[in-house]
Amino acid sequence: MTRSVDYGWVLEVTFVLTVVIGAPLIAIGSLLIELPTWTARVTYATMVAAAVWLLTAMLVYAYARWVLKPDREGAER
Repeated sequence: MTRSVDYGWVLEVTFVLTVVIGAPLIAIGSLLIELPTWTARVTYATMVAAAVWLLTAMLVYAYARWVLKPDREGAER
């Protein structure tokens, strides 16, 4: 039996990276397009943030899966 990826770690790192890196990128991106109403601003933030969150989660998972290589049976951390 092999151990799987530590999903708690993936969730935590995804959250931190999205807040630290993703939020400023979304804010900077919002300066480059015209958002005349609050509805447009909320829609932009929601749609772009969802895409950033998903991309970040997939990259963090891939890192945990292939770079960190979870311990195999019998191995100690």
